[in-house]
Amino acid sequence: MAIYTLPELPYDYAALEPVINPQIIELHHDKHHAAYVKGANDTLEQLEEARDKEAWGSINGLEKNLAFHLSGHILHSIYWHNMTGDGGGEPLEKDGVGELADAIAESFGSFAKFRTQLSKASATTQGSGWGVLAYEPVSGRLIVEQVYDHQGNIGQGSVPILVFDAWEHAFYLQYKNQKVDFVEAMWRVVNWQDVAKRYASAKERAHNLLLAP
Repeated sequence: MAIYTLPELPYDYAALEPVINPQIIELHHDKHHAAYVKGANDTLEQLEEARDKEAWGSINGLEKNLAFHLSGHILHSIYWHNMTGDGGGEPLEKDGVGELADAIAESFGSFAKFRTQLSKASATTQGSGWGVLAYEPVSGRLIVEQVYDHQGNIGQGSVPILVFDAWEHAFYLQYKNQKVDFVEAMWRVVNWQDVAKRYASAKERAHNLLLAP
């Protein structure tokens, strides 16, 4: 069986300065993300052992651990590619991301309204979590989700295409307790090309995500 592996960063540690300093990127990727990868693999081994031994006393905890670590791995894998030192602004047709721009306007009324909603969702997470722009395949619209930890408070089947990490380890060394300032700064590094590709892929695969509308 395949195991989960830590993906390499698509840039060096200093690529997102001054929005995110190199020390945060290094710790966040090499330590925190790596821990979620290890946690997912360890939990799969423990579940295999439980199956072999018919020992199900810890099943609730193991399933919760798998959801936590696997979701952490997936969201972080998206997060790194959602950012670029040449990013920011808003998606525009002239940059080749007009389909995404139209979808945001249709789903939220305008880019400004969308930006406000995602910013608020990210900055007001209670404890640890994420602000997420996701494609919802039943309605075919974009939605904002406020994710608790890595796996809570989400709609089943929704596909994350833009994620803002609101865990303290993503910003505390640089922004201290000013999560709002970090979220505002994040808009300067959004990689709209990556988000647009994820949106197109999610739409293309939507019919495979659910058995019925």
